[in-house]
Amino acid sequence: MHGVMRGYIGAVDAVNYRVGRMIMYGIFALMGVLLWSSISKTFFTPTLWTLEMAQFLMVGYYILGGPYSIQMGSNVRMDLLYGGWSVRRKAWFDIFTVCLLIFYLCVLLYGALGSTAYSLGYWKTEPVSYLFGVAIGTEEVGRLERSSSAWRPYMWPIKTVMILGFFLMILQCLSELCKDVLRLRGESV
Repeated sequence: MHGVMRGYIGAVDAVNYRVGRMIMYGIFALMGVLLWSSISKTFFTPTLWTLEMAQFLMVGYYILGGPYSIQMGSNVRMDLLYGGWSVRRKAWFDIFTVCLLIFYLCVLLYGALGSTAYSLGYWKTEPVSYLFGVAIGTEEVGRLERSSSAWRPYMWPIKTVMILGFFLMILQCLSELCKDVLRLRGESV
C-alpha cells in the first residue's frame, strides 16, 4: 500500500510540477495582452478582444497554477496557530481540511462539467450525463455558447481549461492527503 501511495504521489507531483512551471510563464502572455491593450488605446483604435482575453488568460493562470501552489505549500494558511503545532497535529488538521477542499473541488468540477456541456450546445436538464454520452441520440443539440461581449468568443475553451484545472487540483489534493497519511505513520515524504 505504501508503494502505491508513493507511486501516486510521485506521478501526480511530477505532472503538476511540470504544468505549474509551464503555466507560470503565462503571466508574460497576460502582460503582453495588457500592454497591447494600453498601446492600442493610446495610439490606435482600441481593440475589443484584449480585456476578455486577459480575463481568460488570468483564469487559466490561476486555475492551472493552483495544483502547483498546493504542491509547493505556497497556499495561504493561518500560521498563528498552525506554525507552532507538531508534525502529527499538522497532519491531522491537513487531512481534515484537504477532505473539505476535495469535496468543494468535486462540486466545482461537477458544475464545470455541466457548464461546459451547456457551452457545447447540450440544453437538457442533466448536462453532465449528456457530456459523458449516457443519453447520446436523445439530447437536444443547440448552438455553441458565445460570450455576450462585442468580441463574442466561444466559451467552451476556457471552460475546458477549468475542468482540467479542477481535475488536476483534486489529484494534487489526494496526493497531499496521501502525504499526510504517511506523515501520521511516521514515514518521511
